[in-house]
Amino acid sequence: MKFLSDIRLLLIGLWLGAAVFFSFAVAPGAFAVLPSREAAGALVSRSLMIVNLSGLVIGAILLASSFVKTAAANLFLLWAERISLVILPTACAIGLFIGTFWLPSVKAQMGRPIDEIAVDDPLRIQFNNLHEYSVWVLIAAMIAAIIAFFIISGKAGAPPAPKTVSKDFDFDKEFKI
Repeated sequence: MKFLSDIRLLLIGLWLGAAVFFSFAVAPGAFAVLPSREAAGALVSRSLMIVNLSGLVIGAILLASSFVKTAAANLFLLWAERISLVILPTACAIGLFIGTFWLPSVKAQMGRPIDEIAVDDPLRIQFNNLHEYSVWVLIAAMIAAIIAFFIISGKAGAPPAPKTVSKDFDFDKEFKI
């Protein structure tokens, strides 16, 4: 089952790497390089949709695979991993809903670029609050992924459980010629 642990570790590591890259390179870079905040926002929204959708799928796969061969597992770590793997796709689903449906709906109601809307306008406040929720949801997903990553990596590097030998076994009796 080491192969399964390695595949699971690869999947969670890929998603976590993508989420970190998005958070620290894509989002800030888009706003720093692109000529308009609207274009940067469109790029960031599209990229975030991909990160959230992949987190939803990968989290579901990892959660389902956590039920494979768990007889000799530490129950505390097993349930900590499963709880983390429930939080990951749930947070990604919430982030996907906010970023794909709710934020564009509020932005469409504004009718013009966000920078032209007054800071105290109710739609601008709602947009800013939703954006903040989206950020916190992604942080929660990343923390859950980090926890799951370390639990899975601990299992992948653990030596196999020793095989127990019955004390009633008598070598001389069993292999008498």
